[in-house]
Amino acid sequence: MARNTTRRTATAGGERQLPRLLSTYTRYALSGLVVGTGLCLLALFTNPVPDPSFPWFSLPASFRLPVTQPRIEHWPVTYSIGIWLWILGFPALFLAGYERLADRSRFGAETWLVGAPTLAMLGWTTYCRVFWPKLTPPTWNAPSYTFVCWLYCSTYDPLWSDFAYVVVAIGAIAAVSAVAVRDSARVVALEVTFGVLALPLGLPALYDAYRRTGA
Repeated sequence: MARNTTRRTATAGGERQLPRLLSTYTRYALSGLVVGTGLCLLALFTNPVPDPSFPWFSLPASFRLPVTQPRIEHWPVTYSIGIWLWILGFPALFLAGYERLADRSRFGAETWLVGAPTLAMLGWTTYCRVFWPKLTPPTWNAPSYTFVCWLYCSTYDPLWSDFAYVVVAIGAIAAVSAVAVRDSARVVALEVTFGVLALPLGLPALYDAYRRTGA
C-alpha cells in the first residue's frame, strides 16, 4: 500500500516522476519533435513542393538549394523522416505535460494521460477523414498518429476511419471513468483497450493504467 501511495504522490517541486524508461523516451522524443520539424523544413529548400497535398507549401526557386531530394512515395526523404519523428514523439507531449504540469494546474493526471490523447485522436481522425487532401495512389508511407489511422490513410477505406471513431469513444469513456471512479479494474481495462488500439498515441493511457495498478 505504501508503494502505491508513493507512486501517486507528486515529487518535490510539484512534478510527477515517470518511470526511467518512459522518462528517457520522453526526453529523446521531445528532441525528436524539434529535429523532425527541422527535417520537414529542410525539404522546403530542396524540393519545389515537399508535400503534394499542399502545393502552396513551397519556396521561390531563388531560395532553394541546387539539389532535389529523392522521394519516399509522395514525400522527400527528410520530410518523411520528419513526419514519422513527429508521429513517434507526439505522445511525449502528454507525458511531459503530466510530469511537469499535472500538479500545477486544474488539469490532472487523467486529463494529460487519457483525455488529451483522446481529443488529439479525435482531431487527427476528423482531419484525415474530412479535410486532408488525399494523394493518389494511397501509400504505406502515409503519416498516421495511430495504427488504426494508418490503416485508413494507407487505404482510404472508410471502415478504418469508422473504427478509429470507435477507439475515440472508448478513450472518452475511459477518461470520464478515470475521473469519476478513480480506482477500478474496469477503468484500467478501458485505458488498456484504448491505449493498445491507439498506439503509439495511446502510450500515455497505458502508463495511466499501469500506475493505477500500483505495479
